[in-house]
Parts: sequence; structure tokens; C-alpha cells
Amino acid sequence: MDRAGFTTSCGAGVDGVVCTQVKKAFLAMVANGVRAAPLWNSKEQCFVGMLTITDFINILHKYYTSPMVQIYQLEEHKIETWRESYLQGSLKKLVSISPNDSLFDAVYSLIKNKIHRLPVIDPVTGNVLYILTHKRILKYLHLFASKLSKPAFMKKTLGELRIGTYRQVALVEETSTVFQALTIFVSRRVSALPVVNELESCCSES
Repeated sequence: MDRAGFTTSCGAGVDGVVCTQVKKAFLAMVANGVRAAPLWNSKEQCFVGMLTITDFINILHKYYTSPMVQIYQLEEHKIETWRESYLQGSLKKLVSISPNDSLFDAVYSLIKNKIHRLPVIDPVTGNVLYILTHKRILKYLHLFASKLSKPAFMKKTLGELRIGTYRQVALVEETSTVFQALTIFVSRRVSALPVVNELESCCSES
């Protein structure tokens, strides 16, 4: 795997280095059609974190109204600069699993660490083999549901199980600005926003 820049990797999308410019990282992820990429630290010779679409939302939101940095200057900013300034010493060790770990271990790790993406790393080579997500796990369960034992709660309704958000749902209106949407994404820590019209009827999802 070439870690000198961004490149496609085995099932993991793109692999980035922390000294890469933010603009280059964003374009690479868009070109490869991925929402997250593992970050490689050349000095430490290991993966140190994940770069996600949420990071780009936070970057745009933070610097859009910043008096210190013009928005166009972000094109030259490096990922490591952003990580150091935004996380301010709260950098955590990358959470990952081995391909030998069980599906339960993966689900438990996602829940325990409150993360949406879990890198599967080869214990021998140290390469990222795959990025495990909630969507992939749900797809697996759906495809093989007929071969798995079904717990009793599968017959209950979403309302009975209280799965989902039923109060204070975060949303934006058709007339909302992009910055207003970014603010809600950051403050409410959500990954999607229903777009409603003046009658509060859902038009689409952003």
C-alpha cells in the first residue's frame, strides 16, 4: 500500500497521511466515493486515526466565520494542523479490530467507543483490510437473516422498542443556508438532516 499520498486500498477506500493538505484529502475521498479514510503517520509508522466527512463539516464550520483564517487558506492547511488545533490534546488511540475478532466484538467496540467506522487491521502487515460500519453489519444480518436465530424483539415495532428519534428531531428548512445546516450538524452531532418546507412536510434528506 502506497502511503506517500492517497490511494485506493483493499476494501478500505483511501489511505491518507497526516501531512496531506485538507483540500487534497477531500478531493481524494470524493474521487474514490468514500466517506472515511484511515490516517497514516509517517513518523510513528502506524495508523493514528480516521478522517471522515464529519471532519470536513467541522473544518468548514469552524473557519467559515474565523477572523484569523480566510476560508480559501484552508486549501493549504494540513490534516495534522487541523487535528492538533481542533482536538487540542484530546487525541485518542485509533480503535480497530483484527479480522480474527468476532462480529459481536465488532458491534461491542462500535457501541462502547461511540464510533461509526471500525478499521479491520491485519495483525501481521499492519494494513487496513476493511472499514466496518453499521450499514455493512445490518446488510450482513439482512442477507443471512434466514440462517440466523431470531430474537423475540425482532417481532416488536420500532415504537415499542423506541428505536429512532421521536422528540426534538434536528431538521432544516428549504430556506436555510448551508452554514445554518453545518451548525446543526456540528451542534446536534447528527449525520443526516430532514429538509422540510413551510408546512413542515419532509422534502428530502441532507
